[in-house]
Amino acid sequence: MSHILVRLLLLCFIVLPGCTDRQIYSAIQTNQRNECFMLPESQINQCLERTGAPYDQYQQDRNEALGQ
Repeated sequence: MSHILVRLLLLCFIVLPGCTDRQIYSAIQTNQRNECFMLPESQINQCLERTGAPYDQYQQDRNEALGQ
């Protein structure tokens, strides 16, 4: 069992640094959109609007918030 855990952790250390911020943002955004479709129909559009910001807008807003 511990060999599997070690291999899994090693794989995470190899794969995760290769992901760009844009890819991670996209994956999170996709997950959030999928969760929107689990809401009642009356709430789906509002939920999707909250998750619709493109990465470039997110990055700009983030930099402004950090004062960069």
